[in-house]
Amino acid sequence: MRLADVVALVEGWYPPHRAEEWDSVGLVCGDPDAEVRSILLAVDPVQAVADEAVAGAADLVIVHHPLYLRGTTTVAASTSKGRVVHDLIRSGCALLTAHTNADSPAGGVSEAIATALGLSEIRPLDPDPHEPRDKIVTFVPLSHADQVRTALAEAGAGSIGDYDSASFVSPGQGRFRPLAGANPTIGTVGDLEVVEEERIEVVADRSIRSRVLAALIRTHPYEEPAYDVLELADLPDPTRGSGRIGVLPDEVTLREFADHAASVFPQTAGGLRVAGDPERPVTRVALCGGAGDFLLGAARRAGADVYVTSDLRHHPASESVEDGGPALIDVAHWAAESLWLPVLRDRLVDALGARPNDTVGVSVHISTTTTDPWTFRV
Repeated sequence: MRLADVVALVEGWYPPHRAEEWDSVGLVCGDPDAEVRSILLAVDPVQAVADEAVAGAADLVIVHHPLYLRGTTTVAASTSKGRVVHDLIRSGCALLTAHTNADSPAGGVSEAIATALGLSEIRPLDPDPHEPRDKIVTFVPLSHADQVRTALAEAGAGSIGDYDSASFVSPGQGRFRPLAGANPTIGTVGDLEVVEEERIEVVADRSIRSRVLAALIRTHPYEEPAYDVLELADLPDPTRGSGRIGVLPDEVTLREFADHAASVFPQTAGGLRVAGDPERPVTRVALCGGAGDFLLGAARRAGADVYVTSDLRHHPASESVEDGGPALIDVAHWAAESLWLPVLRDRLVDALGARPNDTVGVSVHISTTTTDPWTFRV
């Protein structure tokens, strides 16, 4: 498996264009044509993870947090980040980052946390809008309908969720009169023509509109094909968005839920911090991987009994509790986001597997290094 193929696979699940504008995601170092047989997954691209990758002869490290989030003008080994780059390149190991582009989609960080906590009816806490989409409608004589449908699908139209080549067809009649100067495929200049046609409707991401229309015009038999482009409403995407909210199988107290959460998240020196009445009943749980105090209001509006996230600041947390918001559980940033790594591992294993005539295949490992920066508590 080439590195470029693995990168394409991961970025198909977690598209780079869905990352926040301030973020830095994608391939940090590595030869796209290099072969990948061993992959290491980690949260942080720190020296201990690089050492683990080198010791394990990994060909690729996939991390959640960027190495150079704020950019850089040097990768000299005189800096800690530069040493990571030098050590990985020297051992032939690539580095790939999926950060905010991996936070919000299905199979992403927040959904992984929700699943690990045992929630059901999981949905985004703050849904993203769907990718802007068009409906494209055209009218084609029966003799060329299959050809045009195939061309639209090959251009990317008709993709809906886990399906492609989706279209709707209805029969009808096309009426037109070719005028002087026309070169009609069907009919005669000056005569009114009636043709049995199919109305073909497809949806497509607006970003590929020009490609889809070019395919339509190229394969349509008419000199002047008729078509409509309808911009669809930007509705919320039920599979993608910031944070998640779901329900527990049974009502528990806040103390019981905190104990349950502590058993799910990897242990860290800081443990869990909890704000709220220990006897408060908890059924509806909101959460966000990473620093999530920007969703405190959304958690309250959604009727959450408790909100689980990381890096809560004093004033937003205090004001939320004072204003009647949900109970709060603050978990170590690394511990929360590490729950995504088993999900990513399983997706990679299912997608890569063993290649034909290859009994080794591609191995995928989760780092055993704890990269939470806090080492002890007094």
